[in-house]
Amino acid sequence: MKLVWQILAVVVIAAAGGQAVNLLDDNPYATLALGLVVAVLSVLAYRWVVGRTESRPVTELQGRGAVPAVLRGLLIGVAAFGSVIVNLYWLGDYTVEGRGSVSGAVGQIGFMAAAAVTEELMFRGVLFRLAERRLGTWISLVLTGLLFGAMHLTNEHATVWGALAIAIEAGGMLGAAYIATRTLWVPIGLHFGWNFAEAGIFSTEVSGNGSNNGLLKSSTSGPELLTGGDFGPEASMYSVVFCVLVTIAFLLLARRRGHLMPRRGRAVRETEPATLAR
Repeated sequence: MKLVWQILAVVVIAAAGGQAVNLLDDNPYATLALGLVVAVLSVLAYRWVVGRTESRPVTELQGRGAVPAVLRGLLIGVAAFGSVIVNLYWLGDYTVEGRGSVSGAVGQIGFMAAAAVTEELMFRGVLFRLAERRLGTWISLVLTGLLFGAMHLTNEHATVWGALAIAIEAGGMLGAAYIATRTLWVPIGLHFGWNFAEAGIFSTEVSGNGSNNGLLKSSTSGPELLTGGDFGPEASMYSVVFCVLVTIAFLLLARRRGHLMPRRGRAVRETEPATLAR
């Protein structure tokens, strides 16, 4: 029952915020303000409902160290997507045609902040965290990654490959970021950094939802395997490769820190000999 209440608390705010954004008629500054409000309310709702349903301090969203954790994630996200664009630019598949729109980028800050916070709270904060307690780290990482990718099948220009690519790159990378740090602030910053770089800086398509008006006026052309086609660079092999590399780095860090959890049944079996020895 705690799963239902925790998801509902975040989904209700995200849904209400999404409807409100649609009524703003593309006003970038109103979108910025509303997106930040939705992000803050979602965090407060998560902390309240998790604290109440689990009777514990919500350490994965503690205030101390939140800002540097978000900034670390943001820098990693921007650098990862920037690496994709650098390779596409080098091949001539990404072209900068001039300056874009500052106001468009401002609106993307609010929109992407709300999306990053609500999706991380739902997928890493609730679904992965609760599943990991029973299924262990590896199975939970795969299942929530696939679910995260499948969610994008409803997007415009969605493809099975695009959804699978997101499952691998985003589901894996964001889940690994949480596993390594055991805080939601890093994956929130990472998610925001990737999406904002994609839409607010380089003005590319985001998960098949159409082109964006960011800081750079740009165009993308070339082989679909490299550019991602109408779905955008998230369906590019470059995105898969770079995100897998980041995922591996986070998982190695998680292993070194002892953050990998076995399945519940396996953990019990492994502790039985020690218990009997006493």
